[in-house]
Amino acid sequence: MTAPSGFSVTAGAPPYFAARIALVFCAPMMVNGIALPFFPVWLETLKMSDFQIGIVLAVPMFVRVFTAPIAGVVADRLGERSIVLIWSGVLSLVTAVALFATGSFWPILLLYTLQGAVYSPYVPITEAIMLSGVRRWNFDYGKMRLWGSLAFVVATMVGGWLAGLFGGAMVLPAMAVAFVLTVLAALIAPKTGKPRRPSPIAAVATMPTKSTLRLWDVQLLMIGGSLVSASHAMLFAFSAIYWQKMGFSGTDVGILWSAGVLAEVVMFVFSVQLRRRFNLWSMMTLGCAVAVVRWALFPIEMSFTGYLVLQCLHAFTYAIIHMSLQSRLVERVAEEQEGAAQGLYFFYNGIFMAIATFASGYVFSWYGVSGFYLMSAVAAAGLVCVVAGRFVAPRPDIQPQSVASGG
Repeated sequence: MTAPSGFSVTAGAPPYFAARIALVFCAPMMVNGIALPFFPVWLETLKMSDFQIGIVLAVPMFVRVFTAPIAGVVADRLGERSIVLIWSGVLSLVTAVALFATGSFWPILLLYTLQGAVYSPYVPITEAIMLSGVRRWNFDYGKMRLWGSLAFVVATMVGGWLAGLFGGAMVLPAMAVAFVLTVLAALIAPKTGKPRRPSPIAAVATMPTKSTLRLWDVQLLMIGGSLVSASHAMLFAFSAIYWQKMGFSGTDVGILWSAGVLAEVVMFVFSVQLRRRFNLWSMMTLGCAVAVVRWALFPIEMSFTGYLVLQCLHAFTYAIIHMSLQSRLVERVAEEQEGAAQGLYFFYNGIFMAIATFASGYVFSWYGVSGFYLMSAVAAAGLVCVVAGRFVAPRPDIQPQSVASGG
């Protein structure tokens, strides 16, 4: 039987590299597919306040900004990056099991923060192994990465169905099962040997070079993109709680979350065609503007269909911005500075998301769903940064027909 396109055996590569790394990427996405929508629901069943929920979700985000780069450095110096994957999966599973014995704010905050620390390198290191396959053996990144998104959708749908049956009580068992899968996936991860190029997250542990810092258009672009990403914080923390209070079932919540991811996947599928037809700056500006509108409309009480449409806008508020930003970094940042730029982008994303999540706990507690107007303001700040970056960018680089833009 012929292997599917993009998954064939390549000379010199570990056996079935693409299929194995796709499975490895599915495991953490199943964890995220349960934890992102439904962990806040479990916290609410413990009678935690909104700002306590915000703190529990935000503190691990602060921690991972510093633990993931350290783990990236360790992984790069080891003979095999997959060793760190095994340790990350095992320790994360231990913390997931320990959560069964807790039920109050401080123990949960401690354990969930510890889980965030040990789990933080799993996805970035999997990405690093995947990129090694792209660089060395010309595997198709999109076809490998796509399975992770599909796994997220499946986990979210199953989680929604289980939430409809068992409520928030299903969250910890489902997360524990998903963490078991991360351990099993780490054991089958392809062995690629000592990396030829450092992981992007490892670059956070060192200061970016001055030449990277002097590119003001790049700095403004990364800050703007990170602010728009951070404007999703209240959605991640409180959307499932809000929708359930509106009377939507667990399955409905799962569908709403899955719709956003599927829209994101569709946008990535057509990314090459979009880059050939549109300027990168225009796509980023559009994505930021759509984010401003998306969060401004969210407080309006609407039907399931209305929220489904808003969720599909995730294709613009995340996918098109991320795709365009990464393409712009390729254009403006020299290859030897790629790690520093990606590391700095990871840092901006992590810090802004943590701050926004922390703030959203208080804002949602005070103003309820009207707090999404603050998220709209955060997205507007990101839009201003992107527009400013376009204004200060070198003129030849912003022409629609530039070679790197695909025109």
